[in-house]
Amino acid sequence: MSFDYLNMILKPMLQGAQITLLLFIIVITISIPLGFILTLAVRSRWKPLSWLVQGYIYIMRGTPLLLQLLFICFGLPLLPVVGEYLVLDRFVAACLGFILNYAAYFAEIFRGGLLAIDKGQYEASQVLGLNKWQTMRKIILPQMFRVTLPAVSNESVTLVKDTALLYAVAVPELLHYAQTAVNRDFTIVPYFAAGIIYLIITLLLTMILKKLERKYSFE
Repeated sequence: MSFDYLNMILKPMLQGAQITLLLFIIVITISIPLGFILTLAVRSRWKPLSWLVQGYIYIMRGTPLLLQLLFICFGLPLLPVVGEYLVLDRFVAACLGFILNYAAYFAEIFRGGLLAIDKGQYEASQVLGLNKWQTMRKIILPQMFRVTLPAVSNESVTLVKDTALLYAVAVPELLHYAQTAVNRDFTIVPYFAAGIIYLIITLLLTMILKKLERKYSFE
């Protein structure tokens, strides 16, 4: 194994890693706030909305992410009448699948965080004369953020690894280029290279998230 060979396989793999990181950023940016909105919807006093969102969360958490990706990418276009309007770019479809899936998981994480806050906090805010919005913004959300940060961090690391599922829907990401090199050169070196790249990404992400956890645990 020569340096020239490593350089040859790493160049396309690093390009694939950019797709991996782009998907990660898009999904995290959208799914976290969407997950919180779903949490509020579950707690809604309007029962039909609460039941509908609970059903959605149950379906997204109870079926494999790969199945959801395949359905969005290849199943939606097969629907009668509307299918022709649901043909999406593969990367866009994958982003949609990941966002819908991870929003459901984040919704459960945030629900647990809200349940962990003592009811006395709500009563104290009423004594202070705070309205519901002020109570949520100044008292509940900061505490919920600290409680749920470790779980959100773990889910974020899992997302990095789950991006490999893009390979199944023909989006050229990191694993795609590694597999291409393995099939072409009959060597497992690209697998090791891909593994190292994933480890570096997760290591850097873990360091950032651990720093956030330490910062907010002392506030």
